[in-house]
Amino acid sequence: MADPRAFISFDYDNNSGDKLYFAGQAKNSRTPFNIADWSSKYHLPQKEWEDLIKAKINKCDFLIVLVGKQTSTATGVVKEIEFASVQNIPIFGVYVGGANSSTSLPTGLARNRTIEWNWEKIADAIKQVMKEGKNK
Repeated sequence: MADPRAFISFDYDNNSGDKLYFAGQAKNSRTPFNIADWSSKYHLPQKEWEDLIKAKINKCDFLIVLVGKQTSTATGVVKEIEFASVQNIPIFGVYVGGANSSTSLPTGLARNRTIEWNWEKIADAIKQVMKEGKNK
């Protein structure tokens, strides 16, 4: 069976570096998942962006939200969480950039599903969301 595919949602304006670092570490970790780097590389009209991102999220097994200190105000992240929820794509968050359990979360992301950046905990979270499964 192929490794599960993750869509990474992040605050482009404030956590792009964290996303690159996370993706780089993921390649070298023993955590069995692939990151689908399907962020929109250019500005699109809103409807076109929404259709593109919905389709990309639907091709993934789960969504990981990289939660930085200002992610709760990132409208794109909130939309991506909403798209995943509507499509029954499991979601969990990982604190980045100095964020922690007192950091405000984006709408739709549960506190009890947001963890510290620790590859063992991330592997456990992936196992959990894979048990839940897509479209269950």
